[in-house]
Amino acid sequence: MPESAYLNARTLFIRRWGEMAASWGISRTMAEIHALLFITDQALCTDDLMDVLQVSRGNVSMNLRQLVNWGLIHRVHHRGDRKEYFLAEADIWQMFEIITRERRRREVEPIIETIEKCRAMLKGEPKGADKQNQTAVREMDRRLSDMQQFFTSMNTMFNTLIKVGKSGVGKLINSVSRTRNPR
Repeated sequence: MPESAYLNARTLFIRRWGEMAASWGISRTMAEIHALLFITDQALCTDDLMDVLQVSRGNVSMNLRQLVNWGLIHRVHHRGDRKEYFLAEADIWQMFEIITRERRRREVEPIIETIEKCRAMLKGEPKGADKQNQTAVREMDRRLSDMQQFFTSMNTMFNTLIKVGKSGVGKLINSVSRTRNPR
């Protein structure tokens, strides 16, 4: 019997979401679990996830904990059933905010802190050093400054997107588009 379009679409989405995981810095299994829970309209238990994704209980449990900690999925209890079930955040905007905040906390803030430390260290470089060393210090500081400004701008952009929210993002895009393409 041929597979249904639903199962084929579900498999394709889960596979692609999992493939993107490497570029996000998360495990493939974590992304696949999130994808399955996101596109499923009912809560699933660990056994369901193991069955569909063909992964071990330990792998599922570890990744479920991380997804719960991120706030991307929530535990659901069914009365009379001892199993834990899980649902994904279904609101795309809420999911974007959660991922943005978590990525910023884990990746952007530490690199900004490192850049600041490196620039402070460069300020401590003795002024009497040779000309080649002084040039290298100035160039490194310039490049780090450029990177710091980039991350600061990206942080401002994400903060603005989160502040205007789902309802205001369309207006923001229209406003930016008008400034780029005045009529």
